Amino acid sequence: MKVRSCVGLLLCLLTPGLGQTQTVTTLANFTGNNGSSPLFAPLVQGLDGNLYGTASAGGAHSHGTVFKITLSGTLTTLYSFCVKSNCTDGSAPYAGLMLGADGNFYGTTEAGGAHGAGTVFKITQRGTLTTLHSFNISDGYNPYATLVQGTDGNFYGTTESGGAHILGTVFKLTPQGTLSTLHSFNDTDGASPEAPLIQATDGTFYSTTYNGGSQGYGTVYKITSGGTLATLHNFGDETEGAAITSGLVQASDGNFYGSTNLAGPNGYGSVFTVTPTGTVTVLLSFNATDGATPNELLLATDGNLYGTTISGGANTDGTVFELTPQGSLSTLHNFSKSDGADPFAGLVQATDGKFYGTTSFGGSKNNGTVFRLDMGLAPFVKTVPMAGKVGVKVKILGTSLTGATSVNFNGVVAAFTVVSATEITTTVPNGATTGTVQVTTPGGALLSNVVFQVTH
Repeated sequence: MKVRSCVGLLLCLLTPGLGQTQTVTTLANFTGNNGSSPLFAPLVQGLDGNLYGTASAGGAHSHGTVFKITLSGTLTTLYSFCVKSNCTDGSAPYAGLMLGADGNFYGTTEAGGAHGAGTVFKITQRGTLTTLHSFNISDGYNPYATLVQGTDGNFYGTTESGGAHILGTVFKLTPQGTLSTLHSFNDTDGASPEAPLIQATDGTFYSTTYNGGSQGYGTVYKITSGGTLATLHNFGDETEGAAITSGLVQASDGNFYGSTNLAGPNGYGSVFTVTPTGTVTVLLSFNATDGATPNELLLATDGNLYGTTISGGANTDGTVFELTPQGSLSTLHNFSKSDGADPFAGLVQATDGKFYGTTSFGGSKNNGTVFRLDMGLAPFVKTVPMAGKVGVKVKILGTSLTGATSVNFNGVVAAFTVVSATEITTTVPNGATTGTVQVTTPGGALLSNVVFQVTH
């Protein structure tokens, strides 16, 4: 029997029987007309329980799409980019969507917009798109990474190039669309930030750069909401790894997990941990047979890390893997073109407990697929946002929430309204402290997948 250790903000209380056989199912094939080649775009779950994502190409105008897919596999195109002349509405959405506190989705396009340098947009569940900002190179160019909404309600992100030194930026955007450049990279402090930011429990944002730094192999950095940046680690030894396109995930001990695309002891990428002060330890080095070029990691409800590799594996088409916090690797699936190839994006764990992801190629038309991985993990609930003050409105996502009888924040009871089978609205109650959110339903108690941070 495989022993699973609990780590991080996630709860083993949700884990059913251990050692269950995993099952990978292809849910949908991209055909070109409905999108093609989803890239650095993990799926995100909406308030309706469905999954939403982007494809970098294809669609009605061949410049990419926003799509919805049900958990059973029905795919609907919500928006095809380049509707407007000269693609002023954006083109090539490389990054994934994020669910905002208002229930809408926010994302970026790598190109297009009023100046051809990419955009930030908002889109509703029904597919109504609003362009919030068009980059102009001086304030950024080519946003590749998914946005994050800070506890202040603003959106934070990165551009791969542009800015004062043409080497990329970190930016802040208000919900109304006012953009502030927080930092322009200058190579010595990093270059080409392709990874998303994460807001850690200390309120600071952490991420990585693809290259640059004192040794040229990329960096780990932190930045405040006011724009003060500190380089935590310079990758300078190929045995650590190099070329980082993925962001970080934080565990409850305050440390972070991340992956490098290249190098490492075996030359095919690595998984590392890094402390908040910048000490890096390599947990795993891929050897091509078990995968190559790992993507963004997901810390799941069983306490283990899950992810994909773009290539390598038994068929050289990429893999899905599980990794314990101690560095023990299990290859869960080897893609074989017919069921997908080259998964550039990481996984998402939906509230049904299952994992969902995309491949950029392969499938029936070689335009990519959407797939599901079932590890037998139990359902749970998610909160949007994941932190806030007493009195802040919170949306709770889940499955089979109809008939819920109570909601509590770390044991403190909260008033709530059941909106649908997949959504509850509530507010952080007086006396609440940082801890898990619990929803009691006729089917049993559901716990939040991460600790809700009560801020002051």
